Amino acid sequence: MTEETVYKGLAGVVADHTAISKVNPETNSLLYRGYPVQQLAAQLSFEEVALLLWNAELPTEEELAEFIEFERSNRALTPEVKAAIDLLPTDCHPMDVGRTAVSVIGANDPASEDSSPETELLKAKRLFAAFPAVVAYDQRRRRGQQPVDPREDLDYSQNFLWMTFGEEAAEEVVDAFRVSMVLYAEHSFNASTFTARVVTSTLSDLHSAVTAAIGALKGPLHGGANEAVMHTFEEIGIRQEETREEAAARAKAWMEDALAAKKKVMGFGHRVYKKGDSRVPTMKQALDAMVEHFGREEMMGLYDGLEQAMDEAKGIKPNLDYPAGPTYHLMGFDTELFTPLFIASRITGWTAHILEQRANNSLIRPLSAYNGPAERQL
Repeated sequence: MTEETVYKGLAGVVADHTAISKVNPETNSLLYRGYPVQQLAAQLSFEEVALLLWNAELPTEEELAEFIEFERSNRALTPEVKAAIDLLPTDCHPMDVGRTAVSVIGANDPASEDSSPETELLKAKRLFAAFPAVVAYDQRRRRGQQPVDPREDLDYSQNFLWMTFGEEAAEEVVDAFRVSMVLYAEHSFNASTFTARVVTSTLSDLHSAVTAAIGALKGPLHGGANEAVMHTFEEIGIRQEETREEAAARAKAWMEDALAAKKKVMGFGHRVYKKGDSRVPTMKQALDAMVEHFGREEMMGLYDGLEQAMDEAKGIKPNLDYPAGPTYHLMGFDTELFTPLFIASRITGWTAHILEQRANNSLIRPLSAYNGPAERQL
């Protein structure tokens, strides 16, 4: 590659090695440390998957029990974090709240400047444990509701839903939420993960790298797509009295008009997958379960109509954000909270990459091809 060669968006550029995840082109499967993510989502807790991403191997029973005890004892937000969130307007984007909360958590971490592998992993685990309370606290304050304290007798997914809604969620809802967390946890050198690695390469601290990653994730071309999917459903109109077929017909007509007008519709296509996002079938099963649990066939009608119209017109398949958006909606999360849910999951992948970058670091500093004026004099 010469200095003059420009790869817009770094498309096709291999920036470094990683042992954390890859897409296997032969099976079109996303692998976490070699394991197909659909298998992990079907059989393991999110806590087990987090340990796999950090430690490169599945935990022993003893390691899992130790981590569960640690995570459950580090769930509560400190008064400083709550005060910082309360200073933010309730009409700001929840991603701003997540970004600010992580920054405050980092500023108050007594080991913030200690970058030893053992301390970095402890910081990652504490952030993993505390961030669900940030999302729950923010949704409840926006609704004018009192915060709900975490419970140490509930697992990660159960407690997340408990803190957000103030009641124990049905088993089907907990399982669908767990699946979404596993599927969103990691995806190699995506924009936010690469951002985290760039910041880490300067020898900055873990919380700064995660804060920067949140900024990248906020963009609708990356994490904001699950919100955009729900906004599309809302624009078409969610009518609970409709049959699945009626909703599908309206959605299909809407998509045909949108494509004719060359409107960008989020939730479809992916830079990495050429045969469809391998995570979608698993997330679609979780959505199916939520549609059945809540009796909302019209939501699946909208889903079907949009998917069919896009496939017929462009041959473009859905990505993970497409089934995730309506799944979170049916659970009761406010649309603007969808991407902070993505943060809660992706903290695992980001911090795994921060640890990996730190272990074999080289400052990430690409070249540019200058195309401004030639040298000139005043």
